[in-house]
Amino acid sequence: MYKSSDRRVTRDELAQFVNGKNRWVMSTTRSDGRPQLSLVTGGMTANGQLAVSSYPERAKVRNAKANPLVSVLVMGDDFNHEWVQIDGIATVHDMPEAADGLVEYYRCISGEHPDWDEYRQAMSDQGKSVILIEPTRWGPISKGGFPPSLFE
Repeated sequence: MYKSSDRRVTRDELAQFVNGKNRWVMSTTRSDGRPQLSLVTGGMTANGQLAVSSYPERAKVRNAKANPLVSVLVMGDDFNHEWVQIDGIATVHDMPEAADGLVEYYRCISGEHPDWDEYRQAMSDQGKSVILIEPTRWGPISKGGFPPSLFE
């Protein structure tokens, strides 16, 4: 049996947890008020924003432009590992304004690119967007399992 756990963390501890965990679920709100969930690749930038790359025509981009209140679920590598929900305010940038944010997105996931001019041109050619999320609150880092009371 696995015991569930929750631990409250500071923003610095949150960054330590998020770094290196790039497979997320992002929640935006549809025009009818229902949630829209997307599997995304994301990273936390050096200044603590969450960054997600996308395209202007994608639902998450349209929804975040209409209602910037979004949530992201960051999970460990395995389904039963720790996870955390981060709520925040999204700002969407389309090309050409997205270029700097896309550089930050790349850096926080893959490090330095061998040719930033080439990367910027590729992002422009693909018509990419970047969603930058300023975290406003986050839940505890949690791990599923049986309630601790069952272990007493």
